Amino acid sequence: MPTTLITNALILPCDAAMTVIENGYVSVEGETIRAVGAGPAPEMPGAEIVDAGGGVVMPGMVNPHCHMAMTLFRGLGEDVDDRLYRYILPLERKFVSPEMVRVGTALAALELIEGGVTAVADMYYHETEVGRVVDKAGIRAVVGQTIADFDPPDHKSIDAGFALVEELVAEFSGHDRVIPSIAPHAPYSTDVAVMERVVRWADDHPEVPIQIHLAEMDSEMEWCANKYGMRPVELVEKTGLLRPGLICAHCLHVSESDIETMAHRQVCVAHNARSNAKAGRGIAPVEAMRKAGIPVGIATDGAMSGNTLDLFSQFGPVAMFQKLLGHSRKPMPAVEVIRMATSEGARVLGQAHAIGSLEPGKKADLIRIDISAPRMQPVYDIYSALVFAAMPTDVRDVMVAGQWLMREREVLTLERRKVLRDALQVAGAFKAEMTRIDAAG
Repeated sequence: MPTTLITNALILPCDAAMTVIENGYVSVEGETIRAVGAGPAPEMPGAEIVDAGGGVVMPGMVNPHCHMAMTLFRGLGEDVDDRLYRYILPLERKFVSPEMVRVGTALAALELIEGGVTAVADMYYHETEVGRVVDKAGIRAVVGQTIADFDPPDHKSIDAGFALVEELVAEFSGHDRVIPSIAPHAPYSTDVAVMERVVRWADDHPEVPIQIHLAEMDSEMEWCANKYGMRPVELVEKTGLLRPGLICAHCLHVSESDIETMAHRQVCVAHNARSNAKAGRGIAPVEAMRKAGIPVGIATDGAMSGNTLDLFSQFGPVAMFQKLLGHSRKPMPAVEVIRMATSEGARVLGQAHAIGSLEPGKKADLIRIDISAPRMQPVYDIYSALVFAAMPTDVRDVMVAGQWLMREREVLTLERRKVLRDALQVAGAFKAEMTRIDAAG
């Protein structure tokens, strides 16, 4: 059984007390954390010794809402008002295939690993392919097969969508890192009958997580009000889908009553501050949701919306938007941002028993961050430094389940040159089709 001893580290276990351990160590045996402590490290004959050089060692970060394959749409048609209907949907319908999803997911996995993210919740199409790529990359993932009624690229009927879910579950049920999930897209894109069908399916598959976009857009609010005289949270509750463990992405437009209902139903929230702001959709009441007891994790959304899968670039907006809402520096302190990115994000994924903190018995999912850059010094509050100054390039090493995925910025599980070459080839096809669309007027 391989063993690793990390020494000379500033350890952030991200436990309940958000402890800071100066000059500490972490010992790993197989897939599991064996010990975390301060002072001289224990003797571990035959162990790989890693000197952290005074850098931060903390849990790998958790991204609870992503569309990994959409890295291939990053930056496309940014300044075009109708880009969704002019470019995105036509490109999806023409080009989204198992191969395209593999290519985009590999690019996303490379970016996530380089940025210190070790667990992600994804929802898109051809999700079995996503599961296969993340399995090879070595990260943890909740992979959600999207079901929708807007003629998505991988299923032409709701029955076909459920068949894809069944295939996903059949392949990854019992996997130690890849968890299959069902992902009804949103209330407006599934409607009541489909959400009720998801509920019936979920009753028969209680081990399968559910993901949904919820209370994200003004148009969603209007659709719910005009068709049902309800708010989205009320409608989803009526269907029975608002249930313990449901991963709700966005939740921008939620009232005090909605929050009370969500807390009572024990749902979880994936907060996408950057993509929401970039689309001008609003600011989620994160402090109010967390105060009510709702776990909230920090997510990136897809790269089409937020451009980057870098969690560090989310931290500032997460903190600052809550400070703007509160008209004070006090809301959303930096330590809470890091909690949301680690242990609380693990709760959102239903995996807090195994990941999200560095504690004996948990899985050895951890990262090492170099804090020697001038922009990181001096360090008065390490949490503040991470939230407002750190960048993905500061992440030096990444480990999942006791296996190194990245050492000194070299990703070991993916062939970087091939990943980028494949992505650029798809982008070339996208550009050619956009030129054709523009020429046709």
